[in-house]
Amino acid sequence: MTDWLPDVLGDEFEQLTLPLGTDAEGDVVATLVRALPGPGAPQPSAWKRFVARLQGRAVEPETPLLDGVDVLYVHGWSDYFFQKRLARFWTSRGARFFALDLRKYGRSLRDGQTPGYIANLTTYDEDIEAALHEMGHSSKERGADAAASARRLVLLGHSTGGLVLSLWASRHPNVADAVILNSPWLELQLAALRAAIAPVVELQARLRPMEVAPQIDLGFYARAQTEAAVADDVVEINHAWRPVPSMSVHAGWLHAILNGHRVVAGGLKIPVPVCVLLSARSVAPTRWSDELVAADTVLVVDDIAERALKLGSSVTIERVDGALHDVFLSRKDARDDAYARLERWVTGWAASSTGS
Repeated sequence: MTDWLPDVLGDEFEQLTLPLGTDAEGDVVATLVRALPGPGAPQPSAWKRFVARLQGRAVEPETPLLDGVDVLYVHGWSDYFFQKRLARFWTSRGARFFALDLRKYGRSLRDGQTPGYIANLTTYDEDIEAALHEMGHSSKERGADAAASARRLVLLGHSTGGLVLSLWASRHPNVADAVILNSPWLELQLAALRAAIAPVVELQARLRPMEVAPQIDLGFYARAQTEAAVADDVVEINHAWRPVPSMSVHAGWLHAILNGHRVVAGGLKIPVPVCVLLSARSVAPTRWSDELVAADTVLVVDDIAERALKLGSSVTIERVDGALHDVFLSRKDARDDAYARLERWVTGWAASSTGS
């Protein structure tokens, strides 16, 4: 196994290559990125120190809110992990943060491979299992014993990554302790036509799986993210790994996605609390306007909110006014709101899951 090496994000980030064998396009790997919490526990507030002095006792450093928590992030379609701010939200609260660049995406893409292509979403079980093994949360080792790892595991998925992790968590019910989804792609944008489209896509996938669909990405979502960015806090993106327009859509891949949507529509059984963060509204990106900087231009968020109720028995839906498809890349006011909602949910989950 390759050692942990400095990551392209620099600073506290490291990466580990996860070999996954070979396929018709050559060697297949996934890449695990990590950021660990800094040394030392947070210091008590001035008020707590004052009270302790009055009582004549020593005051101990406080235990971080998410001490003993590991987070595994999975990116969306035509994407990879680059969100330092998101990682630091978790590490600043004591969690260990890990992000997985799936096979044929980002750091894991190799020459001669079809970017992002997969014919069955369950193939990603290999990527996820390899990552969890390195994190100490192997589903094979835990099996039916939910107490096998002393650390709690949070799954965090964006868009297609949200779909992948939702399906995985339902199939592996005794591994994760919470699931957080950032605009998960749980339903086709043309939901009413899915039944009509699916047989056509299935036929294409069987006969010509590598057939490429017409490109419909006009680059407006990428532009909206640029418009939403704060000048003194620019997010650096590798456009070879996150191209504009987005990666080509192949029939075999779309068939896999539609199968995933079908399973979600039938109902999943995620046994742990689920938090779904979404924009408050969607806007169709047919032409450029300022509206596109304050809405989801990728998914129909009302359909996603409805479908999210099929994930499990404990689902919280947070609608963020003015948010983009990736709520954590929105304009500052919407982004701050998204993080505030995330912190509120995580604080409640952490307290209830430790019995405090």
